[in-house]
Amino acid sequence: MKLVVVGDALLDVDVEGTVSRVCPDAPAPVLDVVGEHARAGGAALAATMAARDGVDVTLVSALSDDETGERLRSLVEVPSVFGRTDSVPAKTRLRCDGTSLARVDRGGTSGPPQVTDDMLDVVLSADFVLASDYGRGLLRDERLRSVLTRVPVVWDPHPRGPAPVAGVRLATPNLAEATKFSGVADPDEAASALLAAWRARAVVVTLGGKGALLHCGGTPIAVPAPPVPVADPCGAGDRFAVTAAVRLAGGAAPDDAVADAVAAAAEFLAHGGVSGMRAPLPSTVDEVRARGGIVVATGGCFDVLHTGHVRMLAAARALGDCLVVCLNSDLSVRRLKGGGRPINRQDERVEVLKALESVDDVVVFGEDTPENVLGRLRPDVWVKGGDYSADLLPEAAVLRRWGGRTVIVPYHRGRSTTEILARRG
Repeated sequence: MKLVVVGDALLDVDVEGTVSRVCPDAPAPVLDVVGEHARAGGAALAATMAARDGVDVTLVSALSDDETGERLRSLVEVPSVFGRTDSVPAKTRLRCDGTSLARVDRGGTSGPPQVTDDMLDVVLSADFVLASDYGRGLLRDERLRSVLTRVPVVWDPHPRGPAPVAGVRLATPNLAEATKFSGVADPDEAASALLAAWRARAVVVTLGGKGALLHCGGTPIAVPAPPVPVADPCGAGDRFAVTAAVRLAGGAAPDDAVADAVAAAAEFLAHGGVSGMRAPLPSTVDEVRARGGIVVATGGCFDVLHTGHVRMLAAARALGDCLVVCLNSDLSVRRLKGGGRPINRQDERVEVLKALESVDDVVVFGEDTPENVLGRLRPDVWVKGGDYSADLLPEAAVLRRWGGRTVIVPYHRGRSTTEILARRG
């Protein structure tokens, strides 16, 4: 079964810290930051959930050609087809002890996203589609909406988004969304009204800790939720919609699909919600840590691989039991090196690095510096090649948070991508 998740992708960032004092000039807590975790959100989060369930899934969305869009692209874990949008929304939550203190939103106020023929082709090729609307305009596109009437769809709506296309297998509004679309606060009446207005086969109104109410045209079916402590409800709606879509695609009846979706959302929350599904580390890192080994990491553009790179990587690998290369993305290289770079595309650079005996894995990052990806990998050793002082590198302060160390390996003069290109010019 091939699932396509189509909708708005977001960048979600959790800034974690501790609070022990109040700001002297305002009654506001002071957050002492201890870590930052970024993840793909919105439709990209739903696609990630499906992929981690073992589903063959493709994401169809739109990204911007800026730092936020590139960072989000580097976090997406599934095969994807992207159109273009002027601005990707970024949501940053300031958190302490599992509780959000505030949220800062940026971007996402641009014009309509671009929908390409490739995006439409992927949607048409799906066995089943989850339309994950986050109110940013992609699912308003008329060509895309026309295509969505030709495939089986579960539609997860948003109060700022459009109504589902006619004929969806299941629409999954929460009570606030159902009330907004129907004008009725009672969940039974709202579900009944939306079933008719949307010409859907079924509508389920999700009710948080109270479960869900399913309406297929006859007597509504109440599905209770098991009691679970909820510290962070973020992502529960996506978990519900993904499970419902996968179960319906597998031939389940709507009431069985909704019951499984309620149970999956409860289990998701019981395990910490999105905070419990950090982006997975490379399997090599987990395996080395499990046996008490040393994880080494290094980073750079590695645009035109040369002997200086090869020698530095070999020296780095000799310092531990695995080596992970943190690789600058294409947009990151362009910002750092100029418009003519990189010479080799990101996927080509990854392939070449992974072919080296010294390299165990490669992680791509979209920022100009690797601090965020280091916070996720938490290597024991960070290696730089060149004329540096280890204590002065910004990465050294990051490594000290978990007791890691920074090591400088010899710099091989005359061997750099810039010098090679200059000689050819």
